Amino acid sequence: MTAMIGLGFRREMADWDLFSLPAAFFEVVPENWIRRDRAPLHRLIEGGRPVHLHGVSLNLGGHTELSPAFLGDIRALLDELGQPHCSDHLAASGDAHQLYDLFPIPFTEAEVRRVSERIARVQDALGRRIAVENSTWYTNVGEMSELDFLNEVTRQADCDILLDLNNIVVNHKNHAGQAHGEQGLGGMALADFVQGLDQRRVTYLHVAGHEFDERFGMHIDTHSQPVEAGTREMARHLQREWGVPVLLEWDNDVPTQDVIHQELACLRSTTT
Repeated sequence: MTAMIGLGFRREMADWDLFSLPAAFFEVVPENWIRRDRAPLHRLIEGGRPVHLHGVSLNLGGHTELSPAFLGDIRALLDELGQPHCSDHLAASGDAHQLYDLFPIPFTEAEVRRVSERIARVQDALGRRIAVENSTWYTNVGEMSELDFLNEVTRQADCDILLDLNNIVVNHKNHAGQAHGEQGLGGMALADFVQGLDQRRVTYLHVAGHEFDERFGMHIDTHSQPVEAGTREMARHLQREWGVPVLLEWDNDVPTQDVIHQELACLRSTTT
């Protein structure tokens, strides 16, 4: 069976022949389409390519009150497109102002309860389940591992997981040497992280590339490079074992259509 492979649709791709790409579905940032002409999305759907919504502004880990107006806009867009998939990041994205960046949530029991309640309220407002993406974090504190935090939040909120394999790899590279405890949380290796997940909640996978930034001495989740071989092979393995789709994200320094075509082709796999 051919793997279902998707692509994150970005503005640099607006003039591409998207139907020539080996992508079975696309993913867009809903905030970018709430007040824009959505005809390109309808053309994709009419051509048999579903469009999933993956946001950055729900602020699931924040502290300010959730915006009923914004949630209403997201729900209206979901209803218009007729697509069930909606996701956002298990992170904060700004309280006093919308910063369009992702900030870590302390991995604590208290935060599990608080964030789970916010996710449940979002699901009630949207009238559907959502998936939360495990995020990259460059510094954090807590009393739990990231894996335990993710599992417990999704259990208490009764939501799904959009599993980002690249984020796990970046966190492991940056934090593997840290000890668990209040002063830091070690990043878990990809295979160990995946093994500890409740796979029944995983809706699909994200893969991307990243870079090492000498200024900070850290690997940065830039989505600007090809997918690493180990990440790609894990995605292919999980697609075979779990039957979940895989989506390629390339957000910065977007290359030519030929390069994206090659990256998508490399993700294709067959089950035996």
